[in-house]
Amino acid sequence: MPRLQFGNWVEDAVKWLQTHLAWLFDAVKAVLGGMYDGVYAVLSGGEPLLIAAIFGVVAIWLRGLLPGVLAFVGFALIDSLGLWDDAMATLSLVVVAAVITIVIAVPMGIWAAKNSKVSATIRPVLDVMQTMPAFVYLIPGVMFFGVGVTPGVIATIVFAMPPGVRMTELGIRQVDGELVEAAEAFGTSPKHTLTRVQLPLALPTIMAGVNQVIMLALSMVVIGGMAGAGGLGEEVYAAITQLQVGLAAESGVAVVILAMYLDRMTGALNQRVSPLGRRAAAKAQAAAGRLKFAHYRPGTAVATVGVVVLALVAGGLNLAGSDDKAPAAAGTDVGKGKKISMGYIPWDEGIASTFLWKEVLEQRGYETDVKQLDAGPLYSGVARGDIDFQTDAWLPSTHKDYWDKNAKNLEDLGSWYGPTSLELTVPSYVKGIDSLEDLKGQGKKFKGKIVGIEASAGMMKTLKSKVLKKYGLEGEYEVVSSSTSSMLAELERSIQKKEPVVTTLWSPHWAYGANDLKKLKDPKGAWGKGEQIHIAAHKGFSKKDPTVAKWLKDFKFTEKQLTSLENEIKSAGEGKEQEGVKAWLKKNPGVVDKLAPVPGGEKKQGKEAGKAVNMGYFPWDEAIATTYLWQNILEDRGYKPSVKQLDPGPLYTSLAQGQMDVQFDAWLPTTHKEYWDRYKNNLSDLGSWYGPTSLELSVPSYVKGIDSLADLKGQGKKFNGKIIGIESSAGEMKLLKEKIVKEYGLEGEYEIVSSSTSSMLAELDRSIKKKEPVVVTLWSPHWAYATHDLKKLKDPKGAWGKGDQIRTIGKKSFTKDFPELTRWFKDFKLSEDQLGKLEAEIQKGGAGKEKESARRWMDANPEVIDKLAPVKG
Repeated sequence: MPRLQFGNWVEDAVKWLQTHLAWLFDAVKAVLGGMYDGVYAVLSGGEPLLIAAIFGVVAIWLRGLLPGVLAFVGFALIDSLGLWDDAMATLSLVVVAAVITIVIAVPMGIWAAKNSKVSATIRPVLDVMQTMPAFVYLIPGVMFFGVGVTPGVIATIVFAMPPGVRMTELGIRQVDGELVEAAEAFGTSPKHTLTRVQLPLALPTIMAGVNQVIMLALSMVVIGGMAGAGGLGEEVYAAITQLQVGLAAESGVAVVILAMYLDRMTGALNQRVSPLGRRAAAKAQAAAGRLKFAHYRPGTAVATVGVVVLALVAGGLNLAGSDDKAPAAAGTDVGKGKKISMGYIPWDEGIASTFLWKEVLEQRGYETDVKQLDAGPLYSGVARGDIDFQTDAWLPSTHKDYWDKNAKNLEDLGSWYGPTSLELTVPSYVKGIDSLEDLKGQGKKFKGKIVGIEASAGMMKTLKSKVLKKYGLEGEYEVVSSSTSSMLAELERSIQKKEPVVTTLWSPHWAYGANDLKKLKDPKGAWGKGEQIHIAAHKGFSKKDPTVAKWLKDFKFTEKQLTSLENEIKSAGEGKEQEGVKAWLKKNPGVVDKLAPVPGGEKKQGKEAGKAVNMGYFPWDEAIATTYLWQNILEDRGYKPSVKQLDPGPLYTSLAQGQMDVQFDAWLPTTHKEYWDRYKNNLSDLGSWYGPTSLELSVPSYVKGIDSLADLKGQGKKFNGKIIGIESSAGEMKLLKEKIVKEYGLEGEYEIVSSSTSSMLAELDRSIKKKEPVVVTLWSPHWAYATHDLKKLKDPKGAWGKGDQIRTIGKKSFTKDFPELTRWFKDFKLSEDQLGKLEAEIQKGGAGKEKESARRWMDANPEVIDKLAPVKG
C-alpha cells in the first residue's frame, strides 16, 4: 500500500497559512500578549506578601479562616523560594487561558445540549483535542506565533477546552425534564428557561467543568515553558533538561501550591454562586458549634473592602519603591533601558556564553530577557524576531538542518569559538576501546546502547545516519536519545559503578576535566571536520542595534576562558548562573570592557567640559542631522548642549545678537547671502564641512521629455501650473522667483507654491505613488534622491549659480569663548555617503527621535567621535 503523505500535506497547509494569514496571527498574538501583560502587571505589581494576603482574603471569603491562613502561608513559601515572579507569570497565563476557554466552552456546551446534531459533530473534535499529545499543539503554535506566551496560551486553550464543553452539556442535559416542562407550561420563554431554570440547576456541574479547565490549564505550564512561555514551566523545564533536582523540587512545590489554591477556590466558588451551594454552606456553618469561628466567612462587601485596601497599599508601596536593578556606571549606559532578548539550548557553552552576555549587556544599560528552549523552537524564535540572538549555533554540521530551514531570516554574526569536535567517549577504565572501530562486536559490553543527547541535535543525526554506518554498528547498538543533562547523569552513574558506557560528547566540555575519559578516535573521518560556534541573530539585528551587533561580531573566547567560566557557573549552583558569571568576571577584570567597549572610546572629557552650548537649526535635513550629531558628541565630551529650531531669519538674528552660539547649515555664498551680508560683522565663519552643493528643480524619472529647465516652458498644464517649493524664507525660493522663472520664461505659466520642506516631500511622494507629473524644488545632497527615481533638471543658462558650501557659523565671540570647539568645528568634514546614511537613519527613527537616531548612527560608526572631537592628552 502506498505511503500516505499526510505529514507533507499538513506542512504545506501550515506554510500556506503562514504566508497568507500572517496578519491574523500577528493580531491574535497582540491581543493575547496584551491580555497576559495586563494580568501579569496586576499580579506582579505589588509587594509579594501583600498580594499573598489578598489571595488569603479571597480564600477566607470562599472557604473560611483556616484555608485563608494556609493560602497565605503557601504563597509566602513561594516568595521565600524566590519564585514569586515565575509563579505570577504562570498564574497570569492560566487566568488568560482559562477565561478565554470558559467564554468559548460554556456557550458551546449549551448549544450542544440544545442541539443533538451539534453535539454529535463536536464530540469527535473534542476527542481529538483531548487525546492529541499536548506537545503537538506547540509546533504550529511556535510556527504561527513564535516563542513566548502566545503559543503556550493557544496550546492551553485547545487542551483545556473539552471538559468545559462536555461538563456544560452534561449539566444542562441532567436538569430534570419535568422542571423544564413546568417552566414552559407557565409561559416561560426559552431564554428565561435556560437562565432561570437550567443554568442554576446545572451550575454545580458547570463549575466542576470550570475547575477541570483551570487544572488542565495549569498542567500545561511545563509544556508552555518549552515554547518560551516563562514562569514556573520554564523553571521546571530547565530543571529537567539540566538535571537540577533542587530546582525541580522547588518549582514543583510552587506548581503544587498554585494547583491546590486554584482547585479549592474554584470548587468553593460554586457555593457562593449557586443557591444550592449557599444553602449547604449555611447548614455546615450552623452545625459547626464551638468551632464556628474557624468556619467564619465574611460577606462579599467585607471581603471586597479587604482586597481593595490591601491592593491600594501594595500599589502605593510599589510606586514608592525603587528599581532593584543597579544602574549602569556613568558613561557606560549605552543601552538606556533598551530590551535585548536571548535564547539558549541547555548546553554548557550555550549557558555560559548567554549568561555572560546577559551580565555584560546589563552592565552596559540594557534590559535583558533570557529563555531556555530546545534547538527547533530557538531557531524558529530567532528567525521570527521574537528572540534577538543566540550564542550556540554549531555550524556547518550539528545545527545544519535548523540553519538551512531558517537561513533567509537569520543573520550570522560570526564565530566566537572553534574548531570544536564531536566524538563518542568512554571512561578510561574501559580497556581495548580506543577507536570507533573497536566498538564493533562489543555491543554486549555496553548493553547495546550509545547514550545520546537531544534527538533534535544535528550531532545525533550524524551519529545515526553516518557514524554507525561507516563503522558497521547498525543493529548492534541502539542510540538512546535523552538530554545533555541525562547523558551526563548516566555517564556519572556508570563511572561511580565502574560500568562500561559509551556516550556522545564534544570538545570543549567540562566533563573531560571532571572525569578521566577517552575520546574514541575516528580514523574514517565520519564525524567530519571540527565546527565553529557561531552567534545567530534575527535578520536586521545589526541595523536594529549596531552597537551590540559589533560587540558580538568581535566576541572571541579561548578554551581556557570558556572552561573556567563553565566551571565557575557549575560551582555557583543551580539557578545562579549569573552569579557564577559575576564571580568569574571579578577574577578576570577588564573582560567587560574588552567584550563591550563603550562606543566612542572612553568618552574623554573636553578641556572646556561643563560649558553650555546653544545650538540652533532650521528644519532642513542636513541641519537636523549635523545638529543632533554634535549634540551627542558634545554631551559625550562633557559639554551641556541645548538645541532649538528656528527659521533662517530668526536664527541668523539670534546668532548676531549672541543669544545662540552656533549653527551648522549656512549655505554660502548664494542661498543665505542675504542673511550673511546683513549680519556678517557680528558672526564668525568656522569653515565649510560639506560642498559643493547644488540647487535644482526635479521631476520623477517617469515624466518624459522634461530634462531641462528650458523644457518646462509650454508644459504648465502638465504640472497643473505649479512648482512645489519650500519655506518662503529660503534663499532658494527667492532665486527661483526672481531669477529662474525669468531666465527661462516661466512667469505667468507657473505659480511658485511656498510650503515647507516636509510638505514639498509629501507632495512629491503622493504624486509618485499616483504616477502624476510634479516639479519640486530640491537640492543636493538630499536623501530623496536615494528614496525616489528623480531627474535633476539641467540648468544650461547657469541661472542657479555655482554650488554653495555648507558652513558652520558662530556668534562673533565664539572663537574666544570656545577655543576647543572652534578647533573641532573648523576640522569638521562629512562625506556625501556619511551624510546620506546619517540622514536616512534619522528619517527612519521618525520625528521626535532625532537625537536617538543620530546616536544609533554614531554607534555604527564608533570612530567618528574621536575623529571629529579629538581630546589631546
